[in-house]
Amino acid sequence: MSEDATGGTRVVLASNNAKKLAELQRILAPLVPGLTVLGLADVASYDEPAETDPTFAGNALIKARACVEVTGLPALADDSGLCIDALNGMPGVLSARWSGISGADKDRANNDLVLSQLSDVPDVRRTARFVCAVALCLPDGTEVVEHGEMPGRILHAPFGGGGFGYDPLFAATGYDVSTAELEPAEKDRISHRGHALGAIAPRVASLLA
Repeated sequence: MSEDATGGTRVVLASNNAKKLAELQRILAPLVPGLTVLGLADVASYDEPAETDPTFAGNALIKARACVEVTGLPALADDSGLCIDALNGMPGVLSARWSGISGADKDRANNDLVLSQLSDVPDVRRTARFVCAVALCLPDGTEVVEHGEMPGRILHAPFGGGGFGYDPLFAATGYDVSTAELEPAEKDRISHRGHALGAIAPRVASLLA
């Protein structure tokens, strides 16, 4: 496997989301010592593939496979989203583009749309869960996928300035604050991405050793 200048192993996260990269680096650092996690800004640019699969796992694999093909390096990719029971599990895999808005205002537009769709839904029916699938793809064709979930509920307004995406609207089960109000270490401990990465970390460590 490819090594960095210090002899450690490199893996590319197939994402341009700087906050997601920082979160993944933070979670994997203690689980896989010596691993350098690069973002797409650190490798040669390429056209990212469309996420056309109806499942989180399928979309994570699409992204990881494309990254391996272009970079020749081991690649990690995640696909995650918010599944709201009152919306029949939506936005689901469409979470990032639920409002149809792109760019800097995307998160606000997505959150505003969810709140409007749930405007008359009582607390007892505002249950939801964050779901994450993380895929690891290696140049030799090896592929591993792990999943994680974080159950909770949708709040009536956004709270907190941390996190990203739908974090300001979501309170995890057992918490009275949004995940955007949690300290990063606490969010990592309970989050869907934290669970998925915790599950895949031993495979990353063994396969990239």
